[in-house]
Amino acid sequence: MFEKILIANRGEIAIRIVQTCRKLNIRTVAVYSDIDARSLHVREADEAVHIGPSPSASSYLVHEKIIKAAVDQGCQAIHPGYGFLSENAAFAAAVADAGLTYVGPSSEVIAALGDKISAKNIAMKAGVPVVLGHNMPIVDLEEIRALAAEIGYPVLLKPAAGGGGRGMRLAASPSELESALQSAQEETRKAFGDNRIFLERFVINPRHIEIQIIADKQGKVVSLGERECSIQRRYQKVIEEAPSLAVDAELRTRMGEMACALAREAGYSNAGTVEFIMDDRKNFFFMEMNTRLQVEHPITELVTSLDLVELQLRVAAGEHLPISQEEVSIKGWSIEARICAEDSGRNFLPSTGLITRYTHPRGRNIRLDSGVEAGSFISVYYDSLLSKVISWGETRDKARTTLINALNRYHIEGVTTNLDFTNSILNHPAFIKGDLSTGFIDEYFEEGEAKIEPPVEQLEAMVLASTIVYHNRKNLVRESLKPIAAKVGMSHKPEDRHRYVVKGNKKIFEVELHGQLSARDWSCRVNGTEYTVVAPVFEFYRRRLKLSINGVDQYFRLQYRQNFIWTAYCGISRIFEIYTPLEWELAQYMPKEKKGVHENVLLSPLPGMVVNIMVRKGDRVYRGQDLVVIESMKMESGVSSPCDGVVDTVTATIGKAVETDEVLITFTT
Repeated sequence: MFEKILIANRGEIAIRIVQTCRKLNIRTVAVYSDIDARSLHVREADEAVHIGPSPSASSYLVHEKIIKAAVDQGCQAIHPGYGFLSENAAFAAAVADAGLTYVGPSSEVIAALGDKISAKNIAMKAGVPVVLGHNMPIVDLEEIRALAAEIGYPVLLKPAAGGGGRGMRLAASPSELESALQSAQEETRKAFGDNRIFLERFVINPRHIEIQIIADKQGKVVSLGERECSIQRRYQKVIEEAPSLAVDAELRTRMGEMACALAREAGYSNAGTVEFIMDDRKNFFFMEMNTRLQVEHPITELVTSLDLVELQLRVAAGEHLPISQEEVSIKGWSIEARICAEDSGRNFLPSTGLITRYTHPRGRNIRLDSGVEAGSFISVYYDSLLSKVISWGETRDKARTTLINALNRYHIEGVTTNLDFTNSILNHPAFIKGDLSTGFIDEYFEEGEAKIEPPVEQLEAMVLASTIVYHNRKNLVRESLKPIAAKVGMSHKPEDRHRYVVKGNKKIFEVELHGQLSARDWSCRVNGTEYTVVAPVFEFYRRRLKLSINGVDQYFRLQYRQNFIWTAYCGISRIFEIYTPLEWELAQYMPKEKKGVHENVLLSPLPGMVVNIMVRKGDRVYRGQDLVVIESMKMESGVSSPCDGVVDTVTATIGKAVETDEVLITFTT
């Protein structure tokens, strides 16, 4: 086994690898860029080496710097994690040439499977079913028109290189082909330096099912079951679970055998994932093979009780796989939520800034893989993934409710995250039922919100939490102004009832509380429904709250925002206005705030780098037309015009950084 390895990555995956190495008594070396000098992964490793400026192209993607650091620090191996250089065949070859061990498959295998066209050919040789399509790179528009007509619409344009959904474009009709091809080629050229595109028939509303395999250098390949990864946005996974409701024991065996056959055909060793799409008749088709550890590997670990990083290291060191196919068993259920710095209500635009508050969930059957803490700075340079919250349960519903409660207790401030969005998915009736497909988010959500109304009981629980906090804080302040002697028994008699009117999202709730500040037990009513609430004593200054409502523990996140209380629970977030009955009557006569809309300027919706400006002074533009492209967190986002008008000034400059709400273009209308 290795004595020391270098981890060619950052964030939560670097920390995850450190944890297994510590268990195996392997010393670790971290690498870091300028902006990552104080990052958590740097402190967790035994040693750390600075490798350059903040942009990944000058640091984490520079082969020579990483290999030199490994050699200088006396490492025997390099673990690439995922992302960055993890599927770069040239890097794997350079590691081997330097006399080091690459923790992954050989460079030749990475090259063969990393090229989607080559991978599809290998799959067909192995007898794995593939989607109908044209398995050669396409450049000419007329050729692609003819092929698409032959295959049938809708068609999916896919980059031959890379992965992670980058460069993929869907064309539902002939009129969409030209723009889809141009944008697919441009994105894949920037992401992978390769603009080759191939064509496949798009399977409508498929499930995304992947099989985890592990193979040693002696030719033994074992399947570790499937993962359901259908909940996606922009071809990026959001929620994953293992096993899948759509896969029974017979189908699991068949898919596992196909995945292992493909790995053997490719001469694969180490951990890898064979990804399939499955139609509504449970026909499955090869999509791609990821030649690395997956972001969602923890759910496989929790249902198999295996450490995939440990298996990776043992296989890379030349050891035989310590498990057989017969010894692999799936126990219980596991679900993972990816927590990213992004704004779900603004088309998942990245969010940057300093994490000012951070409290992670703890508890039985909860696992957190995180790369951040209070004080971590989230920059524009890297992926938006902050952490992963993973649950385990004896059944799917137990795993689901455990994860919901964990997310209710997870507290991150300073940057906008998708925490509540992921929780709302877990609470959606379609997810509970298992009605999943890769179109799930588009079908059931709009602008980051579920298209259906939240359950009344969840809204009323939020109203209770907000009102009890408001009531206790207000009265504790009042009590603190009284003489000490008057504080015995606090302020209210047991028979006192306290009434409030609560407004949230245009809904009105009438609330009645019956209890004492010095007591834990409250009897309450919300719009006539009775609840028994057990609350903490003197802990209402915190931003997280635990209440027992009708005997069930519930967790909330709350913030005072001027005169209102913002509350988050089970994926729902609301700002509640709380009044006494008299205050509510008076509020009806108060003037309403008028909100002005400034449509004569185009503001940057996110921080990043301007990579394209598609108009100039004097051009006529139309509302919704993309005018500027901004790159942030390895993702390009078009910024569209807020109005019909004529471009007056263009203040943005290609290659220059911009901040959120910075003026890009002004118009005359």
